[in-house]
Amino acid sequence: MSISLYAASVPVFKQLLTALGDVLKKAEDHATARKIEPSVLLQSRLYPDMFPLVRQVQIAVDFAKGVSARLAGVEVPSFADTEQSFADLHALLAKVLGFIEGLTPAQIDGQEEREIVLRPGTPKEKKLSGQAYLLHYGLPQFFFHVTTAYDILRHNGVEVGKRDFMGAY
Repeated sequence: MSISLYAASVPVFKQLLTALGDVLKKAEDHATARKIEPSVLLQSRLYPDMFPLVRQVQIAVDFAKGVSARLAGVEVPSFADTEQSFADLHALLAKVLGFIEGLTPAQIDGQEEREIVLRPGTPKEKKLSGQAYLLHYGLPQFFFHVTTAYDILRHNGVEVGKRDFMGAY
């Protein structure tokens, strides 16, 4: 029995984005309880050449909405990436969750062979089937940025564990 592209994408994105929102709430509470300026956590990074927390969250949601939209054959929503607070990040997560929750299995299932073109018209252009795009590019990128956001917060003392990362499943 095969698994559908929808089942392998939208519910996974929803689960981890919801969990990421919960982890961000814990981070906000942590900052308040310890009188840490929220921007300290929001601009934290694991290493100087890595993106800070805010950008990790923005990229994670970009992959969730972009992969889902491309598989469904709909326009990818564009957001300005101007988030600077925990409230801004929660609003961003809510927008993206609302978008992907509006996609149906009928829009995504059966798109395994849909051609997805990454970086069109550039020397780095790459063409992938819908299935390869999801499994070998989109999901790994999404997991990397969600994990890095989690790791930044854990590294900064926010009391989160594996259950927090996983969320409800």
